[in-house]
Amino acid sequence: MLSKQTNKSPEDVKNIWAAPDTSSHAENFSFKDFFPAIGSSLAERVKPCSNWLHTPNTSIGSNACMLNYFPREVVGPIENRTLIKDPLTGEIRSMLMFGSNNYLGLTTHPYVREAAKRAIEEFGVGMGGPPLLNGMSSLHRQLEARIAQFKGAEDALLFASGFQAQLGWVNGLLRDDDILICDELGHASLYDAIKLVSMGSKVRAFSFKHNDCNDLEQRLIKCQQLGTPERLIYVAVEGVYSMDGDLAPLVAIRELCDRYGAILVVDDAHGTGVMGKKGGGTDEHFSLKGRIDVTMGTFSKALGVTGGFIAASRDVIEYLRFFARSYMFSASLPAPVIAAVLAGLDIIEREPERISQLRVNSTYLLQQLQEAGFQASSDSAIIPVRIPAEVEIRTLAWRFHQEGIFVNSVEYPAVPLNAQRLRISVMATHTQEDLDTFIHVFQKLDCELGIIR
Repeated sequence: MLSKQTNKSPEDVKNIWAAPDTSSHAENFSFKDFFPAIGSSLAERVKPCSNWLHTPNTSIGSNACMLNYFPREVVGPIENRTLIKDPLTGEIRSMLMFGSNNYLGLTTHPYVREAAKRAIEEFGVGMGGPPLLNGMSSLHRQLEARIAQFKGAEDALLFASGFQAQLGWVNGLLRDDDILICDELGHASLYDAIKLVSMGSKVRAFSFKHNDCNDLEQRLIKCQQLGTPERLIYVAVEGVYSMDGDLAPLVAIRELCDRYGAILVVDDAHGTGVMGKKGGGTDEHFSLKGRIDVTMGTFSKALGVTGGFIAASRDVIEYLRFFARSYMFSASLPAPVIAAVLAGLDIIEREPERISQLRVNSTYLLQQLQEAGFQASSDSAIIPVRIPAEVEIRTLAWRFHQEGIFVNSVEYPAVPLNAQRLRISVMATHTQEDLDTFIHVFQKLDCELGIIR
């Protein structure tokens, strides 16, 4: 078992002006906190981690622990049934996929595939450098305009990944004396961005309790008493929280930002394409389209490829083209990826039944899990199921694998010791049979392992 290594005192953690504490939640921890730098050589320093990764789990076999820490090899497209190479036997198996963020099933849509092929023929496979030096294709221009329209903004900026988009706005917009208030369950990319912008600057950052508007308001009140008149206050939240599947109370947060003069930034990575009647995102879901100051997101979830974006006013986007270092110094996304995103946006507009089916599937699976007695709750296509601490979650994950179901288990230190869980990702392309099979297998494993207590 890992032991937490930290130099923080209890007083530091309680101090709201200290850097946000990352010890208690999934996306924010760093393994550096658990493995002290010991040894006079690189080989000695990395050895404790290697030993930990390869420690056998006697209950499931000497090598089965690798299932939890190393990616399983995918040998076919990501669909509701996906071909996976078994890490122990080398056998290629068709497994039910409940671990992918390919919510709408766009990764294999014929229209998307054809668009990517045409882009290769017309533009090749890469741009050869960053946009300010190498230019951008007409496809990139089209996508920027399309994303801006999709998110109700004046303009948009494309990044090589959602992680880079997060780094870009934090590093680009925050200046000395500015204050960033973020939800404590924010993504690791936000916390890394905070660390970077805090180096050598007077930017201050702290967190508020998850989805707690009363706590946020107290932070905003204190912020008004600090800094110079030129300082700006940013409030950063996620539309859909990726480890818990719940939504930010955006209406209340928008009202607080208006009341206290704060700038609202929403990470809508897991909302874009699936939330709202037309898939516009969490802002559309709450009837706030056009009222989010800065929206960032990714193309790696509902749109099925990779890349990220920021949508905001035209002046803010023009500013970020020069001040967001992760944009200015990174190569542009390849044209085939851009074409696939454009085609995916077409499908979202033309086939709204995919969004409807995703909600039907998510609601059905959640209801079935709850009726069966499992501890599950969600407002989205991400359904976490809490697993009691007495249950060996690696054994549970291994048994799911043996039963032909690909699902992600999340254990300490990614979550607190008493909050281990399965993270189930639902897709529009899951059939009724797929969902019923998952429930049947889960109930079978409950009988074996005593999950419901």
